[in-house]
Amino acid sequence: MIRPFLLCVLCAVSLPAAVWASGCTQPSQATGTHEFTFEDVTRTYRLSLPPGASAMQPVPLIMVFHGWGGDESEFLQFDPVIEAAGQRGYALVAPRGLGDGEPDRHNSSWTFSGSDTGLDGNGGPICNAEITPDYRYSSCAGTAANSCSWTQCQQDDVAFTLALLEHLNEQICVDQQRIFAVGGSNGGMFAWELAQNPVSAGKLRAFASLIGLPHRGYRSGPGREGDLPVLLITGQQDPTVPPGEWGDMGFTTTSNGNDRFYYESASAITSKWAQAHDCDVSGVAETVSTPWDQVECRSFCATGSDLPQVLDCRAEMGHTYELDWAWPLVLQFFDDHGGAVQP
Repeated sequence: MIRPFLLCVLCAVSLPAAVWASGCTQPSQATGTHEFTFEDVTRTYRLSLPPGASAMQPVPLIMVFHGWGGDESEFLQFDPVIEAAGQRGYALVAPRGLGDGEPDRHNSSWTFSGSDTGLDGNGGPICNAEITPDYRYSSCAGTAANSCSWTQCQQDDVAFTLALLEHLNEQICVDQQRIFAVGGSNGGMFAWELAQNPVSAGKLRAFASLIGLPHRGYRSGPGREGDLPVLLITGQQDPTVPPGEWGDMGFTTTSNGNDRFYYESASAITSKWAQAHDCDVSGVAETVSTPWDQVECRSFCATGSDLPQVLDCRAEMGHTYELDWAWPLVLQFFDDHGGAVQP
């Protein structure tokens, strides 16, 4: 169920021995589902390695974060997702979020700014609590300021993600300069968190969010100096995480059932991100041509032949992923911003 809330081929590249040897060991992890312990909690993740992965060559890694109530197979259950990433040389890792206590298989979620406290960036609520149902997790009893809280409070998801990356580099050889993140819905919101948080932003080369936006008031730019490209894909007919109209710099409101959650609009957050990349946001975002007719893309950073560093794409769809075209778009975006060297 998807609620509001709800990744290089380097074989052809000659890299110095110090690059691949540092921190890398003979791969001991194979494609499949695995577990590791973080702060006394057993966590699950699914790994997919590209064909020909070797300890002698670091692989670029795409972290894939599921939506609210999803799991490690939400994206990777589709063969075209794995095959397209593998053909470009990417390894994929899809961890499972935590739910409300043990076992953690119910309402698995990722916590990001405001989702645990229920407070927006200005200290107000992230929802209309008089209408919106109470989704609070028992683990947030000492954290939630109101009934708008809707994600887990068992563990720090940013700290978990960093620990997962450290764990993976002991199992496979990860190219530390080519780590990407993509998430859907709640996972897309968490991808914004990883990019905005100074603790984790330095790990990312670029990221993508599918139908996921930050809560109202959390409009900050990258959490580190330098470029941090972002691709945002949203649905114009999405009642769960609506992007707003083109050029709308305010916030949007969920209209899914009785839910009334508040999110930054797509134009507002991508404009902020464009400013951080020294792009001119005084005018209107320019249309960007892509091979995918299903989606309209615009950018304040539209220069050159590659996809721009900050790309706002919207399709006539609801709260769905549409991976048949969205996944190739994500991979192309990552390719254009430091990702794979295709054979």
